[in-house]
Amino acid sequence: MVNEMPTPAWKRTRPASAQRVTLARDVIVAAAIRLLDRDGLDGVSMRRVAEELSTGAASLYAHVANKEELLDLVLDEICAEVVIPEADPARWQQQLRDVVIQASKVYAAHRDIAFVALGSIPTGPNALRVAEGMFSILIAGGVPPKVAGWSLDRLALYICADAFEGSILFKRQVESGLSVEDFFEQHVGTVREFYTKLPPERFPTITKYLGDMMGGDSEERFEFGLDMMIRSLETYVV
Repeated sequence: MVNEMPTPAWKRTRPASAQRVTLARDVIVAAAIRLLDRDGLDGVSMRRVAEELSTGAASLYAHVANKEELLDLVLDEICAEVVIPEADPARWQQQLRDVVIQASKVYAAHRDIAFVALGSIPTGPNALRVAEGMFSILIAGGVPPKVAGWSLDRLALYICADAFEGSILFKRQVESGLSVEDFFEQHVGTVREFYTKLPPERFPTITKYLGDMMGGDSEERFEFGLDMMIRSLETYVV
């Protein structure tokens, strides 16, 4: 028998012990994720979810306490998409890299979920499964427990911050009316044009190495930052 999860004292929730409640809650969460992916976080409300399910908002409160709990459930359901391998001490760096990149792509696939994840403490079973898996990989690799625990926090923040920036740019792209390709071509071009006009006598290093500074796409830059963090973790291994 699987042990029941404790309820965080700081969160208001609805009990989900009955099978019918669990099934109804799953349907509500799935509807909220559809709205999130389609319309962003601004499009997710108890009323909009109820409309998506062709019911009244009041009926949702029998299964979800409020919007905050709904978003917690949405985040945890999305975390279920992250696959965690069994920790292998010989491959801990590659395993950690793979999980972080995978989590980053999962967040990027669900518009605005980073807004929910930032400042959130993992309490759902899926979010805790990801945290446990990453922690286990670090410990298996010989990273001291305190360093591993703090690294887990910093890696989660890195994933969220990157996804958060992506959400902001995606919103600007939608508002611009341009295609993704045209928007980013225009965005990068405008930034590059600004920097090329900087006075070299005041900013000699930036103007000299501008090509290097602005090289690489978002994926390459994310993986560079991740590799930089993992390489630093090597120095802590005992």
